[in-house]
Amino acid sequence: MKFSHFIILIIAVNFNSAFAQENVQIIPQPSQIEYGQGSFSLEKGVNIIAPQALENEAEFLADILGKGLGIKPEILPEGKGIEMEIEPDLHKHLGKEGYVLEVGLSGISINAATSSGVFYGIQSLRQLLPSAFEFTQQKEKIEIPILTVTDVPRFPWRAFMLDESRHFKGSREVKKLLDQMALLKMNTFHWHLTDDQGWRIEIKKYPRLTEIGSKRKDTQASRKSEKRTGEPHEGFYTQEQIKEIIDYAKLRHITIVPEIEMPGHAMAAVAAYPWLGSLGTTTEVPVVFGKMDDSFNIADPNVVQFLKDVLDEVFALFPGNVVHIGGDEVNFKAWEESESAQRFMKQNDLESEVDLQIFFTNQMSNYIDKAGKRMMGWNEILGDDIHEERQQDPELIKQKLAKSAIVHFWKGDLNLINRAVQEGYDVVNSNHWDTYLDYTYERTPLSKSYAFDPVPDGLESKYHSRILGTGTQMWSEWIPSVAEMERQIFPRLAAYAEVGWTPVKKKNFERFQASLEKLQQRWTLQGINFYKETDDTK
Repeated sequence: MKFSHFIILIIAVNFNSAFAQENVQIIPQPSQIEYGQGSFSLEKGVNIIAPQALENEAEFLADILGKGLGIKPEILPEGKGIEMEIEPDLHKHLGKEGYVLEVGLSGISINAATSSGVFYGIQSLRQLLPSAFEFTQQKEKIEIPILTVTDVPRFPWRAFMLDESRHFKGSREVKKLLDQMALLKMNTFHWHLTDDQGWRIEIKKYPRLTEIGSKRKDTQASRKSEKRTGEPHEGFYTQEQIKEIIDYAKLRHITIVPEIEMPGHAMAAVAAYPWLGSLGTTTEVPVVFGKMDDSFNIADPNVVQFLKDVLDEVFALFPGNVVHIGGDEVNFKAWEESESAQRFMKQNDLESEVDLQIFFTNQMSNYIDKAGKRMMGWNEILGDDIHEERQQDPELIKQKLAKSAIVHFWKGDLNLINRAVQEGYDVVNSNHWDTYLDYTYERTPLSKSYAFDPVPDGLESKYHSRILGTGTQMWSEWIPSVAEMERQIFPRLAAYAEVGWTPVKKKNFERFQASLEKLQQRWTLQGINFYKETDDTK
């Protein structure tokens, strides 16, 4: 070979590799990408080769490819094309959700230890296609760079939470959000279904929960304001609708974690059944937001049984192994002024209202454990004064939270996380300063969302496995419309997806921003509203 020809060859190889890297924009960033030379031509007539165990994943991919190619690929048990396979031995290297995606000159393969891993490999393949592929039929074949992606998530818990108690959004919007979660490899949909301002889940044994508790006469217009919108608000999900959404999520490898608030944030339920309350003064669903006056009267065994009855129907609906009971922002004044609560505390040697809450929480935790599930709650369930509003000496608190509980950290000193994991609790870190989507972009810019690390600085490595992951929360008090909500969620949802999936050493905000452009093109084509930095200059 002449020297000049050798130089040309080197330039061509480097060009091909650079071309491949420029065209690979995957969010969340994979653990490892190895680039080759050349490309695979995706065109009509390609087949999907998959076993029966991957029928759902094969159909999912076939639907996507059918949109862009104009013809839905055939799914075959053997042959050449896009091959998908479950290899149990890969579990030792890739875990339950990792995958290997290979694009070669003659075909594409996705291998994983489980169907979840194969599904996530499909999501990466989707992002190798043009942004418009799923929305407009392609006139020409699509060139996909030759590469190998080996990918494993950093955390097993990668969650998005939607609060529908304050403003109900409905099935259509929930499914849209589940679709985006799937694309971004998020695996947990935390569904906040009950609160003071609305009860959104049908409970057949207690029909007034939705007949009365799902409706409010008006809505506070802004924080600390006497102004009201002047319009009633209502909505709830029937159990059949919930089953449909659960099935929709399952096909996308998303587990739904329902949140049924107790013992505080209870006034919608109390309005429906006044005997549930501690004060005896709650007569309607509140139209204002914030920390409310009333709480469940957990000193009454009938109230405790009511909550167990509700949980029984929740257990029957949701197949996941975690149920969230909230447990935050309980107003203890209702119990301080309740004769029955004070009498119950004396009978059970409970020194304080904090002890009363933990005592009750452990009752619920034990009940959930017996159903084969785990209880989760906001970090007040540990008994800490995270709002700095008590006069009580913390040393006087005697009750200890059941060890099976998952602590969902949202507020307080980060040392509380360290203490929780050292005491043997599993923790999901959703520190509000870093993960709340209702906060403005000025307060929580995209760069801050991206920089969040669920593992606190200085936490000993032996406790890292106790940090299950993270969640990002869309609280909806002041965000009534879908367009407003989407703008708060996107593009930050993509940043939190990378927080949950990508190894710290692979994160790079500049690279993330560049990759985000392709994702934003998809959102535009889908009619999804999202925040742009230019919005602040208007």
